[in-house]
Amino acid sequence: MAGGGENPKTKQQPKEKVCLICIDGWGVSSVEDPKGDAIRNANTPVMDELEKADPYVDIAAHGRAVGLPDGLMGNSEVGHLNIGAGRVVYQDIVRIDLTMENNEFGKVENIKGAFERAKAGNGRLHMLGLLSDGGVHSHIDHLLSLLKAAKEAGVPNVYIHAFGDGRDTSPKSILKYLTKLLDTIKELDYGHLATVTGRYYAMDRDKRWERVQLAFDAILRGEGEETDDVLKTVEARYAEDQTDEFLKPIIVNKEGIVQKDDTLFFFNFRSDRMREINQALGIAPCPCKGDIPEGIEIYTMTQYKADFPFKVAFPAQQMDNVLAEWLAKNDVPQMHIAETEKYAHVTFFFNGGSETQFDKEERRLVASPKVATYDLQPEMSAQPVADAVAEAIATNEYPFVMCNFAPPDMVGHTGVYEAAIKGVEATDAAIGTILEACKKHGYILFVTADHGNAEKMLSDDYTTPHTAHTCSPVPFVMGNPLGHKYVDGAKGALCDVAPTILRVMGLDVPKEMTGHSLLQEN
Repeated sequence: MAGGGENPKTKQQPKEKVCLICIDGWGVSSVEDPKGDAIRNANTPVMDELEKADPYVDIAAHGRAVGLPDGLMGNSEVGHLNIGAGRVVYQDIVRIDLTMENNEFGKVENIKGAFERAKAGNGRLHMLGLLSDGGVHSHIDHLLSLLKAAKEAGVPNVYIHAFGDGRDTSPKSILKYLTKLLDTIKELDYGHLATVTGRYYAMDRDKRWERVQLAFDAILRGEGEETDDVLKTVEARYAEDQTDEFLKPIIVNKEGIVQKDDTLFFFNFRSDRMREINQALGIAPCPCKGDIPEGIEIYTMTQYKADFPFKVAFPAQQMDNVLAEWLAKNDVPQMHIAETEKYAHVTFFFNGGSETQFDKEERRLVASPKVATYDLQPEMSAQPVADAVAEAIATNEYPFVMCNFAPPDMVGHTGVYEAAIKGVEATDAAIGTILEACKKHGYILFVTADHGNAEKMLSDDYTTPHTAHTCSPVPFVMGNPLGHKYVDGAKGALCDVAPTILRVMGLDVPKEMTGHSLLQEN
């Protein structure tokens, strides 16, 4: 979240005034055939002229470039976070993956801390979480890397409590994951599988404590079906139509039940389905029946709840000195404008995932049309937003004005190609209104987008509508550049937008912004 960091050494007055337009869902297709491309096939004289006559570059808006897993399409929230933050805002799974890829789990303070506590105490560490490669709540590779790191750190005994998936994976797939885990344990000659329980019980989130009780009793008391061949036991459960999600507790190693002074590490990275089991094991009064061993300590992969007292391996990223905050620290007035559908994106997300409205930051909300689906009114409120931006520019009170245009994304999601064309054309006309205001009042206009969408309205075989976001790059164009240029051969990503804007304005870039200015410095 935003709201911290150092102050500027001296407050600076902007040398240029800037307007930033963030179009939602305007990607640049690399496909030669323009069929189904509502951006190339629309009449867009304003953006066409900007691309031809002014500084222009395509920038990355998906995957690792915006802090998402490799190859994953961008989205509006992540796009606005990266644009406003001036840095790559890594999602939890990517931060964890990067650490794992660099074999640095053992260097993370609260992973190392869990290892050291176990070593200094009774030598017993438990790893608990979803045994899956679904990548939604957890990933088995994280567990296996943690196991290797624990061995390297010299933790005497590690016990694994595996939760069956079957929702983000196929319903009968845990044998594959158990085999992979057991093979790793054998290869390392280290670690023990203690219990197996379905996520229906271990990962409830609906206060169904009677479900959680089964997992609680398995982990603390070893209550469940005992086995010395977990794979055979699971196969027998399958024969009874008991799938991974609903596996009742299987006790593989009774030595692995949680005892006095043990250390517990929960390796799920998504929080919502870890809260109840953590509350049951670590927060008094316990909502489950039965005593909890004294002196246990819990560590978690990410922060599962703000008021949980547990030590966190990957706490939420601090978003200090995002663009809006840095402008406020320099006493620069700013205006953020959007229609209802995207208002949170120009406020909460653009401001670093913070509800804070910074000093001298003003906001304006334009109502989105009240229609069942936006293909019925594809222009949405693009022109009223443009008029509001032009009005703010005309006051000359705000050296920084930013807005969002929603139609290419919101209409793109309907899958109605003809409507998407109209939405794109309405957006282009609205950009024209703002460009004229910028020219009249001496503003430099930057136009970019948060992700792609409307450039791909048909599936790869052109037979069915495509309604999702894309992995396309997006434009980053400087209109009315007043002599400014991008560096030759500029390449970048959404994280480079804010540093570029600050340099155009003649303001220093805070050290927290790790994106790079694409501006050619004189």
